[in-house]
Amino acid sequence: MTLIDRKAPTFDLEGSDGKRHRLEDYSGQRLLLFFYPRDNTPGCTKEAVGFRDLKPEFEKLGFAVLGVSKDSLVSHQRFIDNHELNMVLLSDPDASVMKAYHAYGEKTMYGKTISGVIRSTVLICADGIIRKHWTKVAKADQHPSQVLEYIKNFHCE
Repeated sequence: MTLIDRKAPTFDLEGSDGKRHRLEDYSGQRLLLFFYPRDNTPGCTKEAVGFRDLKPEFEKLGFAVLGVSKDSLVSHQRFIDNHELNMVLLSDPDASVMKAYHAYGEKTMYGKTISGVIRSTVLICADGIIRKHWTKVAKADQHPSQVLEYIKNFHCE
């Protein structure tokens, strides 16, 4: 289910920078939230490293980049240290924010239906409206560059 053209659900989560992050903190700014299953796993590492490498380009285009998973702040710090990540990672231990963004629910893994984190990304414009929702990211390593290409050709106030 897509969230395109809907008001972004509010959030209030602890970040790897030791601060609380709320949606309203980004009011009037462009925000990219990527939801991922787990720190230091192969696919999640490829995705986070891709966002790390492209973060200066996202920032030039006026976007803040935040990663969100259920992992603890301790786990996030290990992930940041292991891969020299340059973005804040938010901890959503009860998956309440992920559920609000449709990034947690039923998915198929190895042929079985399970509940868990759905790798996805939302682009929130300065007006607080979600303008793009990648509901299921299939190729984590290619996703950050695909998001950047989309943003380069998209007008978002």
